[in-house]
Parts: sequence; structure tokens; C-alpha cells
Amino acid sequence: MAEKSALTQKLVYRCRIFDVYEGDVRLPDGRIVQQSWVLHRPCIAVVPVTPEGKLILIEQYRHATGGMLVEIPAGNMDRDKEDAAACAQRELAEEIGFQAGRLVKLFEGYLVPGYCSEYMHFFLALDLFPATLPPDEDEFIRLKTVSFAEAEAMIRDQRIVDVKTALGIQMAKALLAEEKRQL
Repeated sequence: MAEKSALTQKLVYRCRIFDVYEGDVRLPDGRIVQQSWVLHRPCIAVVPVTPEGKLILIEQYRHATGGMLVEIPAGNMDRDKEDAAACAQRELAEEIGFQAGRLVKLFEGYLVPGYCSEYMHFFLALDLFPATLPPDEDEFIRLKTVSFAEAEAMIRDQRIVDVKTALGIQMAKALLAEEKRQL
């Protein structure tokens, strides 16, 4: 973690989602440089697939981008002692009104490691069943159900410009194709 390797650190900004720090950092070659970094809670992203093989995507208002984005459900692990799978199930219920009978881990890794500690766990959600939780107060979401082919066309023509969504869809498609080949 960045805060552990910093020689000095100063909290510059704090909000409910992340903290921003600046400080002196020793590089592996021994040089000391000033850097800024964002500490962010771990998060999840989920690719929900219906029994018919359709993706349930969300159109969500994102002020920072200037409007609506097409995305897969995602969210922060912001509940006490919540693990990635529990967070995935909660976000599914909040954002699309379903939970998964089967959650399959697709991948996990850093989103923007150049300056942020945000670490995302990707899941494929299958065997969906109705389960609704109230959405977060600051979210505006509409549902959109599409085929994998439609989603890939949306990526190609930039109707999907969210990187986690493009990556999640491609990983889910590859895993489902592999499972089909093994049957």
C-alpha cells in the first residue's frame, strides 16, 4: 500500500469514497520523489447474465463524465467486513433487482495503479433470481438488456465507453464460451 511505503504523507482531501495524499516516497533505486496518490476502498463489478444468455446492463448518470454511461453493476466494498462476493450480491440487488444463484470470479486487479489503490473484483452472475434492495440515494439507473453481440457492437461504436464494463463483458463471454466447449 502507498501509505506504508511513504516516508512522509499529508492528507490533502477526504471524502466518503477516497482519500488523497501527497508525500515523499523512496523508489526502488533509492531516490526520493514527491508523489500524490488516492487511497480507495476495494470494489466489485458484476456481469449479470439471464438464463436466455442476455446481459443486464445499467445506464447510470455519471456527473464526472457529463451524462449517462452504459455499465455493468459495480460498487464499493463499503460495509463493515463485507467480502467481494457479498458486495457483488448487494450491488446486484440494489442496481438491477436480482441476485445470483451462482457467482463466478472472473478477475481481480488494480484499475488505475499510476495514482490510485482502487482494486476491483470482477464476477459473472448466473442463475439470477429476484432480490431487491433500495438503490443508493445518489444513483440514477435504468436497466438495459442486450445480447453479447449487441454489447460488443456497443463497445465497438463507443456506446459503451466504460473500461470495466468492456473488460467484464469480454471476460464473461470468454468464460461462457470455454464452459460451453467443455460440455
